[in-house]
Amino acid sequence: MTAPDIIKSISPLPDSSMLRLAGQLEEIHCPKGTYILKAGNVERSVFFVRKGIVRAFIEHGGREITFWFGLEGSAVVSLKSYINGQPGYETVECLEDTSLYVLRKDALEKLFLEDINIANWGRKFAEIEFLSTEEKFIPMLFTTASETLQRPAQEPSGASAESFLGMSGLLSRNNGSESEPHTGRNQIASSSVGNHLESDNGEDEGSDEEQTQKCRRLM
Repeated sequence: MTAPDIIKSISPLPDSSMLRLAGQLEEIHCPKGTYILKAGNVERSVFFVRKGIVRAFIEHGGREITFWFGLEGSAVVSLKSYINGQPGYETVECLEDTSLYVLRKDALEKLFLEDINIANWGRKFAEIEFLSTEEKFIPMLFTTASETLQRPAQEPSGASAESFLGMSGLLSRNNGSESEPHTGRNQIASSSVGNHLESDNGEDEGSDEEQTQKCRRLM
């Protein structure tokens, strides 16, 4: 999906506003296994999946509990980080080589102040994300894992996420099993990708261009 396609899927904008907002979306390319968000880190940027598949999971009792799959056009955002600037709960991982659009919070908030149409677009986006959060977590209280996977939302041609991905064991994975979680080698750390990236120990790993090139490299 193109940047204008993703923007329009949230709410239409006049051409001038569309150009301003789309101009702030930076495209990056991340290999399979990249962590877009990492639990315990602060990430205040918003990501949109241009091409590829991602999954969101939490770790509990030594297991990875997957609760969401994102396909093309899906937004990836840690609401706790974006709103409060606090470490997020979830980890979001690329399940295949993935292209993303990155929208930095500071750039978006500047547009909110300058363009009422973009401000209204942002309100609609917030409504969609709040509803999406409810749809992710409330069903977990009264549906089984297999029932959650069978829900047709955001799945190509109505196929289940399980059949589409061919990963029946992915929903709840033991960290000590043969299929180990990614080590974080290609992890996108807590700071904004559009601004700068940092390693787990907080040391600067290089310029924006160097980090974008690193994200393009295959594992």
